[in-house]
Amino acid sequence: MDGPRPVRQHREDAGWDCKADTGGEDVTIEPGRRALIDLGFAMDVPVGHVALIVPRSGLAAKFGVTVLNSPGVIDPGYHGRVKACLVNLGDEPFVVRQGDRVAQALFVATDGNVAWQLVDGFEDSGRGDGGFGSTGVS
Repeated sequence: MDGPRPVRQHREDAGWDCKADTGGEDVTIEPGRRALIDLGFAMDVPVGHVALIVPRSGLAAKFGVTVLNSPGVIDPGYHGRVKACLVNLGDEPFVVRQGDRVAQALFVATDGNVAWQLVDGFEDSGRGDGGFGSTGVS
């Protein structure tokens, strides 16, 4: 690994901060645009786990910058360099510099022995059909 290493700011943190490896060149993401940012490392995710690349809340709240395909899924079979697809939903250009913390990696245990059962429908739960916001706003 030749790029910046992911780090946890505190031992109890769930997320590992991932830093941009821009090769020393600034990357400007214009409003409404996206950029694939190399995170400078590859990893070997153990079987039975998944690595998830997720946004940093501060970038989202302060600048409108987030991980477009959040969460980005890294399966045990992937062995290439890890990248984050950042999108600028803010109003101003956002500059990514070498070593900037731009995403987080979370590691989650999975159960690869899931048995899918497809059904034609469900009994009415009283929560509507759409799912998004089906329990109301209060």
